[in-house]
Amino acid sequence: MLALADLTDLRPLLAAAEELTLEGHGRAVTYSRKVFIPLTQLCRDVCHYCTFAKAPRSLKQAYLSPDEVVEIARTGAAAGCKEALFTLGDKPELRYSAARRALAELGHSSTLEYLEAAARSVFTQVGLLPHLNPGVMNREDLQRLRPVSVSMGLMLETASERLSARGGPHFGSPDKWPARRLETIEWAGELAIPFTTGLLIGIGETRLERLEALLALRALHERYGHLQEVIIQNFRAKPGTRMSQAPEPSLQEHLWTIAVARLVLGPRFSLQAPPNLQPGALAALVRAGVNDWGGVSPVTPDHVNPEAPWPHLETLATETAAADRELTERLGIAPPFVRTPEHWVDPALLSAVRRAADTRGLARTDLWHAGAATPVPAAAYTWIREAVRDTGTGISHRSGLSRPIARALARAGRGASLEESDIEQLFYAAGRDLHEVLRAADLVREDAVGDEVSYIVNRNINYTNICTYRCGFCAFSKGRSARDLRGPAYRIDTDEIAQRAVEAHAAGATEVCLQGGIHPSYTGETYLSIVAAVKAAVPDMHVHAFSPLEIMHGARTLQLSLVDYLRRLKAAGLSTLPGTAAEILDDEVRAIICPDKLSTNEWLQVMRTAHGIGLKSTSTMMFGHVEQPRHWARHLLHIRTLQKRTGGFTEFVPLPFVHMEAPMWRKGLARSGVSFREALLVHAIARLALHPLIPNIQTSWVKMGPEGAALTLQAGANDLGGTLMNESITRAAGGVNGQELDAAGIERLAQTLGRPTFQRTTLYQRAHTNIATPFIAIAQ
Repeated sequence: MLALADLTDLRPLLAAAEELTLEGHGRAVTYSRKVFIPLTQLCRDVCHYCTFAKAPRSLKQAYLSPDEVVEIARTGAAAGCKEALFTLGDKPELRYSAARRALAELGHSSTLEYLEAAARSVFTQVGLLPHLNPGVMNREDLQRLRPVSVSMGLMLETASERLSARGGPHFGSPDKWPARRLETIEWAGELAIPFTTGLLIGIGETRLERLEALLALRALHERYGHLQEVIIQNFRAKPGTRMSQAPEPSLQEHLWTIAVARLVLGPRFSLQAPPNLQPGALAALVRAGVNDWGGVSPVTPDHVNPEAPWPHLETLATETAAADRELTERLGIAPPFVRTPEHWVDPALLSAVRRAADTRGLARTDLWHAGAATPVPAAAYTWIREAVRDTGTGISHRSGLSRPIARALARAGRGASLEESDIEQLFYAAGRDLHEVLRAADLVREDAVGDEVSYIVNRNINYTNICTYRCGFCAFSKGRSARDLRGPAYRIDTDEIAQRAVEAHAAGATEVCLQGGIHPSYTGETYLSIVAAVKAAVPDMHVHAFSPLEIMHGARTLQLSLVDYLRRLKAAGLSTLPGTAAEILDDEVRAIICPDKLSTNEWLQVMRTAHGIGLKSTSTMMFGHVEQPRHWARHLLHIRTLQKRTGGFTEFVPLPFVHMEAPMWRKGLARSGVSFREALLVHAIARLALHPLIPNIQTSWVKMGPEGAALTLQAGANDLGGTLMNESITRAAGGVNGQELDAAGIERLAQTLGRPTFQRTTLYQRAHTNIATPFIAIAQ
């Protein structure tokens, strides 16, 4: 690696760096929307290029007051900031009596003690996630500050000790000795603190010394995995400093260093360059290997480089696009660390990080939530508009896609089965990649089932919400006497079930969907009696009933094999099974959200057995809680593999997690559901991954809302599900999109898209529609 110091031809170096960057980060260039809080500009160091640090006589006050800190944070929050960046000098109380007096008046004995209090106030009073840059720290300092910060930072700047000798830029700065700074960075690794560091180039170091610094950082990261990004910052000569006349590094030198850093650190490492220090050259920085712009503030200046204002975010997006990249917002903690927060985030901050993030670990930027009747983001209409443009060119024929996306779509275009890695990569699609994935899904939908939108007139009958299981995502289930959340516990007897089936038939329903909690008194005979009651009351009614969990429970209580019990249910009149209780078909996730429930293999076993005796079923995925895109990919592959073997699934139904009343969300153990982008992508990618084995992709208007459901119909979905008279499970979780969308409403929704509709049966045959009595809409 040290031989890279002798490379003088930039062209092959930049080409190799860009290739690696695209491999590791795709087309995304991230940034954090932050507010800059300069807690104190006093510092015991005297770096000869710095204008941030000042003597007490130059300042009105030694430290910002607690009220000033909170007010700055509130200004940032009002502007959409999610990160509070605390920057301050190194332990000024060790040099200035004015700092010691000011700290005493504030009730603190040290700057780091005050920083801890200030960061806690910003988090608890404003909700911003603190990132701390307080200089060199020992292990105890880091341990103390970890509970009030999602990440910390310390620029290594250089690994050259000679720059701290007399005449060097760091002479007289005890905290700038490289060994001390590397020690702090290593302690942060031992404590699992996500950490930002970097190089300051052009202060007198050689290229070889830059490489030595990069290799030292790589060694620490290989040991602890904690470096969330490395900044390659170019020196700027500032008036009033000893280095005001020192030459600044050229753009070519900056590009060389970035490219070399990419080669040394690898494709997945995050490389940052401050966008305000190379105005007009951002596209070049990106092509050299930058994938992150760091924190950019819409409200506060860069106090370290006040002469270089932040670019407006619109300008930053435009200049990023000039490099054929997409500007994407992240949090103050980098995405890989957000995706595994239990290891990297202190318990005091864990819930806030989960709730601020999307499934990729990036910042959640829209206000849409499944089931909450929140507006669909305006950007979604742009995504769909871009996706449907030029639909006649076929799948994956457009240029300029990220390589993983292009590869996956090329496989889909050839009719090849997508692998787990292909499917996972598709879930990271954004910008042009997103448009192309949505477009490809809609083309496949058109080819598979045409333009017609199907729906069924049905009624949900949830006969009990009392359940012995304690699934963390479920707000429907209650104990026998529970009266919290959405109403009391209940149990409906078979006479009432039969009466509801009669009412549904009179209103034109062709199906009743029967599901409930696992009541402690229920046995296999209970489910047999429910089916018998419905068939006795309405012999022609299609009975779509009992999740795999209920089937497994019924078989066990009667000490029957699955096949024998399912045959008894079929003989009693059971027609098909709902594919619920699947959640995420991956035991890594199930161990968190439903540890006492049936396993992935047990769910698949029930479905395989049912299909084997001629009972078809739906399939579902409930997503957006604790899982990641790789789990979505595994779930889809389980469904596809079983369908290839049995052909028993009639449809696939994505069910975005409704978080509002879910116990695990209320305890801070889950994300706040998926973003609209993610919900749209799951429908689209399900279409691509399951084609041609499952022709029907259903959208849940209860979860997506009518507006959201209409958009999914333009991104791979073809079915609007049921009218769902008396839907109650989503409503118990906090959903407010209503308990019924009648047939006329469904038809109006499809007509807004210029799409024809037809009423179907459970098995996707055309239903006879001589309905005399329309459904009565239930109050929302």
